[in-house]
Amino acid sequence: MPVRVEKNGFVSTVILSRPEARNAVDRVHADALAAAFHEFDADEGARVAVLWGEGGTFCAGADLKAVATARGNRVAAPAASEARSEPQASEVNREERGCAAPGEARSEPRASEVDGTGPMGPTRMQLSKPVIAAVAGHAVAGGLELAVWCDLRVVEEGAIFGVFCRRWGVPLVDGGTVRLPRIVGQGRALDLILTGRPVMAEEALRIGLADRVAPNGESRAVAEALAAEIAQFPQRCMRADRRSALEQWSLPENAALANEYRHGIAVIASGETREGAARFAAGAGRHGSFGA
Repeated sequence: MPVRVEKNGFVSTVILSRPEARNAVDRVHADALAAAFHEFDADEGARVAVLWGEGGTFCAGADLKAVATARGNRVAAPAASEARSEPQASEVNREERGCAAPGEARSEPRASEVDGTGPMGPTRMQLSKPVIAAVAGHAVAGGLELAVWCDLRVVEEGAIFGVFCRRWGVPLVDGGTVRLPRIVGQGRALDLILTGRPVMAEEALRIGLADRVAPNGESRAVAEALAAEIAQFPQRCMRADRRSALEQWSLPENAALANEYRHGIAVIASGETREGAARFAAGAGRHGSFGA
């Protein structure tokens, strides 16, 4: 299978397995990646995903050998639901139901309900749950775009990022020009985008492109351990805070603050906050402990 999913408790690891092509992605593999993340987002038993490339390479980008064939990546424009401008006031003020108790309606659609497949697969999806990239070897061109689509990046000491497609006239159409500046800042993003130069793990950590550096060969294990940590937190609250952080980019400050409150008050109303406070009152988490 070019893409497979391995589950361990609340963690789903999506594995891109095309080592003979350094995990380059053509249409077939892009569709398979998209399907895997649709399934993850819809799975009530899955809380955090890890994206990992098998064989020592995260992803070398789009398969340029397939571009002129039937296996070439899709290059359709984003659908209207994917390219929405700033939400209208009615959207910002709509009652939050995304963190509702089981059985209640959800205000935010699943990724599979609104988002199409990008050229590299899931890069135009807006998932309701976090994804961690486990990066070994090269994450370049479209592979870099897959990595920055993820919420966090665990990077091996020998990993290399780069807009290597700069050499071939292949544009960034999977969110690279949008997400890179948001993660590392405009100046650093333009440095990478204009020059296409390689960025090693140490620099990636320094500029914020990497969130953790792992020994070579251990990115998957470290990413899965991090995913398991996140999966243990109260989920309504974690997802609401994550969603607010992502949505604030398209909102003026006052609307973003109102949106944050809307998400937060829904968590409080769900009872999850009261449950957490009761556990603290009973002795859990004292002195900053993250244990039970």
